[in-house]
Amino acid sequence: MSTTWILVANASIAKLYANHGIKKGLELIKEFSHPESREKGSNLVTDRPGHNPGTGNGHGSFVPSSSPKEVEAGRFAQELASAVEEGRVGNVYDRLILVASKPFSGMLNTEFSQHVKQRISDIVEKDYTKMTPQKISEQLAHCIYL
Repeated sequence: MSTTWILVANASIAKLYANHGIKKGLELIKEFSHPESREKGSNLVTDRPGHNPGTGNGHGSFVPSSSPKEVEAGRFAQELASAVEEGRVGNVYDRLILVASKPFSGMLNTEFSQHVKQRISDIVEKDYTKMTPQKISEQLAHCIYL
């Protein structure tokens, strides 16, 4: 019997479920939490932007290319990708369904290895992290065989 993993995530919470076949429902494998992604950006940095000389008479400052919240979401995406990769290496699942909020699903997709990407059968760009397993099952009835 083939096993399907369902990763339900947003930038701060994720739940990994398994489905082991028809009429088996969803089994919660692991919950992940990354509270840093919920912090205010000002709480994630310890100092003001650095001073860089500007052109003309004004003062310049260093502005990072990513916000602190984006950096934290990226760290969480790496953590989740690592967990999914471990399952792939251990041959624990045959296919993966990714359910993640729209901006975060893109972050996850950049962190997944090619081998994991080949096992992704469906991507749903919604935030189902607060739903019960039964509601998730209803919403994913079109792509998972419960």
